[in-house]
Amino acid sequence: MLEALGWNDRRAQEFRPYAADGLAPGRLVAEHRTHYQVATEQAERSATITGRFRSEAGQRTDLPGVGDFVALRLSAGDGPSLIEAILPRTSALVRKAAGETRPQLVAANVDYIFIVMSLDGDFNLQRLERYLALAAESGAAPIVVINKADIAHIAAETTDRVADVAPGTPMHIVSARSTGGIAELQRYFDGNRTIALVGSSGAGKSTMTNQLLGQTLQRTQEVRSHDSRGRHTTTHRQLFIRPQGGAIIDTPGMRGLELWEPSKRVETDFDDIDTLAAQCRFRNCRHETEPGCAVRAAIASGDLDAGRLAQFARYTTI
Repeated sequence: MLEALGWNDRRAQEFRPYAADGLAPGRLVAEHRTHYQVATEQAERSATITGRFRSEAGQRTDLPGVGDFVALRLSAGDGPSLIEAILPRTSALVRKAAGETRPQLVAANVDYIFIVMSLDGDFNLQRLERYLALAAESGAAPIVVINKADIAHIAAETTDRVADVAPGTPMHIVSARSTGGIAELQRYFDGNRTIALVGSSGAGKSTMTNQLLGQTLQRTQEVRSHDSRGRHTTTHRQLFIRPQGGAIIDTPGMRGLELWEPSKRVETDFDDIDTLAAQCRFRNCRHETEPGCAVRAAIASGDLDAGRLAQFARYTTI
């Protein structure tokens, strides 16, 4: 079971000190209010963390989350097992918790993030930009998946607009309901990789999850006809093991997405603006009306596209 979930030689090497202490490896597949569900080599087990683990955590994201590989003290009786450590994460999908000033771990150890958008009222390029920023911060590779191709005509300009926002990012046009294009997504699971699906409620994530799993495990609902918005069919993050190997993490819809560390996206994806900004007369230049602004000068001369500055401004004001 663990190999299908991405356990490999690297993980085994990291786990050696815990094995010597009699602990068992596992991967966290669900997080509930009072306990966790952890997949081990033999079966899934209910687990908790110790009060010491909780008190020593610097912030909420230091605690176990869906997708984490953990060291588990197995229970000998009917009680829950104990999570005693988290193995190093290869990626961490983190956002700002809704209505709070703290980070929230959405998923850990994800290889690819499917950003699911549908061609009805859900289609929103600014939201796509934020999901791309979320992926850039996480360390996982983004894949844009445009869903509901069966109910909307796909104009070339639509895919061109997505390509402008996400240059170089793979894009797939699918219909989760009729399975059209779903087969093309299967290859991302090669090597027992983990895929996380993110997107708004009603975009079709749960239907797509069922198709990729080959069985109906997630409930689905129709979207509202007047605005194409869906109810939160998926109410918590959960990791599913595919019979063919690999794993899927379906997440609740995130319409009000806020990044936790937007500056990281700016530093990595706006190097051209950063280089120009270093030549501005004022160190705190906002690139608006200040004299001696090298960024505005580059736009005026045609060396920098104004759309790039608009994108930069959106990320720095999130």
